Amino acid sequence: MQAKGENAAGLRRDDRMERLRLFGLGSPAMLLILVVLVIPVGWLFYVSFIGADGNFSLENYRRMINSRSYSRIFVTTFQVSFLTTALCIVIGYPLAYFMAQLPPRLASLCMLAVLLPFWTSLLVRTYAWLVLLQRQGLVNEWGMALGLWDAPLKLVHNMTGTLVGMVHIMLPFLILPTYGAMKAIGPDYLKAAANLGATPRRAFWTVFFPLSTPGLFAGALMVFILCLGFFVTPAVLGGGRVILVSMQIVSNIELFVNWGAASALGVVLLVLTVAILWIASRFLRLDHIAGGGH
Repeated sequence: MQAKGENAAGLRRDDRMERLRLFGLGSPAMLLILVVLVIPVGWLFYVSFIGADGNFSLENYRRMINSRSYSRIFVTTFQVSFLTTALCIVIGYPLAYFMAQLPPRLASLCMLAVLLPFWTSLLVRTYAWLVLLQRQGLVNEWGMALGLWDAPLKLVHNMTGTLVGMVHIMLPFLILPTYGAMKAIGPDYLKAAANLGATPRRAFWTVFFPLSTPGLFAGALMVFILCLGFFVTPAVLGGGRVILVSMQIVSNIELFVNWGAASALGVVLLVLTVAILWIASRFLRLDHIAGGGH
């Protein structure tokens, strides 16, 4: 009995020592998360409850509830995010499917083309679209030269230009996880469907498409979440006519020097984003966002 008790005490001591070692190994990462995430978010929440007189107040949140302009800004933000995500799905899924059917060497070249925009500054790409889509830009000049339209079209400083730029920026974020999910689908699944009498179209919709949806949903979720907080592209291509939450936050700080109102907007956007991720986690494993698996 004494030896048994000593063994149990030794096991408990070893367990405590192992926990301490694991805590020591994980403490740098925990400290980093505390410094770059927990403290800034906590400060954001704190400032959002500070009124103009410097005291604790709910005026920043009451302003958002009572002002119709704030509701329009949130509606515009979600509208742009939803439309951008939908367009990325329409364009990105067929492209990812095309890449998945190519031989490895050609698929690598296509993947290089998809990744190439990441090597260029986002600001440069946005201003490039501004040059292309303006009234005297290449798109209008070529369209009129080909007889597609008679007068220059208004393609920038509106929703159209904003969506064009946003889709161009966000498209790789949808293609990458979708392509990863498609490449993980073995050819034996489609062969088995063909052996059971399925046509190529039926095999695609009943076998291939359902297996690729985790990657598609992960890419769509990633695009939607990134669009909610996007600033540069809508600010440049929207021309002040397409106002998102991020742009209003900048205005509250730069024009009105109202950190409380800006923080309240950030808190609401953060809460909405977390809510969307929580709802998505009910239907999709969030680790698929990184891996694109199924």
